[in-house]
Amino acid sequence: MAQSLFTRFFAYLSYPVIEYTKSAQPGLAVGNIEKLFISVPSLEEQERIVAILDRFDALTTDISNGLPDEIATRQKQYEYYLDKLLIFKEIA
Repeated sequence: MAQSLFTRFFAYLSYPVIEYTKSAQPGLAVGNIEKLFISVPSLEEQERIVAILDRFDALTTDISNGLPDEIATRQKQYEYYLDKLLIFKEIA
């Protein structure tokens, strides 16, 4: 039974090939493509994978938002645990 292929899933799936060749011709002969066998997960699984890859892409490509937010979060986490380690309760 043939399954549907989510367009964005295919875009992520084919990106390494396109990025490698940087062209429509080298290594992308129709005969070679027709011989490829690609196992396609269910549409729901494709959508889940695309959602994860979209979030990852947003974090790695939008450096003005993703990285500074992550650094601020880790700084707060560091300060929280540092306080927990260095602040002692008074003994009565």
